[in-house]
Amino acid sequence: MKLAIPRERQDGETRVAASPETVKKLVALGLDVTVESGAGALANFSDAAFQEAGAKIASSEAEALKDADIVFKVRSPLDEEIGLFKKGALLAAILNPYGDHARIRKYADAGIDAFAMEFMPRITRAQSMDVLSSQSNLAGYKAVINAAAAFTRAMPMMMTAAGTIAPARTFIMGVGVAGLQAIATAKRLGCIVSATDVRSTTKEQVESLGGTFVMVESEESGDAAGGYAKEMSEDYKRRQAELVAEHIKKQDIVITTALIPGRPAPVLVTEDMVKTMKPGSIIVDLAAERGGNCPLTEAGKTVQKHGVTIIGELNVAGQLSVDSSALYAKNLLNFITPLIDKETKSLNINWEDEIITGTCLTKDGQVVHPSLREGGN
Repeated sequence: MKLAIPRERQDGETRVAASPETVKKLVALGLDVTVESGAGALANFSDAAFQEAGAKIASSEAEALKDADIVFKVRSPLDEEIGLFKKGALLAAILNPYGDHARIRKYADAGIDAFAMEFMPRITRAQSMDVLSSQSNLAGYKAVINAAAAFTRAMPMMMTAAGTIAPARTFIMGVGVAGLQAIATAKRLGCIVSATDVRSTTKEQVESLGGTFVMVESEESGDAAGGYAKEMSEDYKRRQAELVAEHIKKQDIVITTALIPGRPAPVLVTEDMVKTMKPGSIIVDLAAERGGNCPLTEAGKTVQKHGVTIIGELNVAGQLSVDSSALYAKNLLNFITPLIDKETKSLNINWEDEIITGTCLTKDGQVVHPSLREGGN
């Protein structure tokens, strides 16, 4: 069976869906791996390194995808790429199903069996396949580093003969994987860290990392299935906004990470809140791709509003392209390994498996995912 790794063609995408390490293991599974020339260039993986690991190097995407049974990508293929897939090919990538229904239909029409890696169920045996966790972890770290780079003061307390520099106050909004890593990174840099989340279960995690938990006292739970957060009632959101508005006035850096699957990013930091922040404060909005947790965020840009710098960079994990590619490649390796029959070296998919039903978008020319069928067919 042929497995293809094409070069990513979406603007700003620096990652690649394989590493030399994972290529070795894919070849050991009995797969013929073909990597498009230059696919790993932005992640510092050379063609020679892939070749040494056992991959064939294709001079073009058409050559790489020709007759490929399996295709690994980071992002959705463009329209012109879809036409290069053979009918019945398996595609595994971050496919943005809720944001691009029309493209999901195109996969079905092309006969591609498409798997959205971001739909990976949060169950124990799928943890090593969870691309949201691997990429969000790096994004949370990088968000703090980017904030530090834009901040015009020092982060830790410094005691000098000329006087004492107070530590920066950093507030993390949303305590998922990205938020927890942001808390840990900010603490390592010497900040006074606080955090908030609608899920009361995150309080212990925040405090274990040395942060202070800020939350509305309520009987209402924000815990949803699979460890995600759910949207709260209007009364809760009003009370939370009041609490945050008071807290945010004293913060130097605010990092927002809140996302709700299938919905626009919730507004956490209003323009009125931004106006109360100290001049020179920083907001890093990790939800910029989904509309932002602050209405003043401009996707892909860093802007100054009311004396506050708002960073709305896209693909933050991709700024650490070597590590993010390596982790993503391992997620894909762990996903495909149990699907390969050890005897025949061919695909042997249990279509009833929870991991498959959770991630499979299209099969045999149909949109099959329960959450997409109505909008996709």
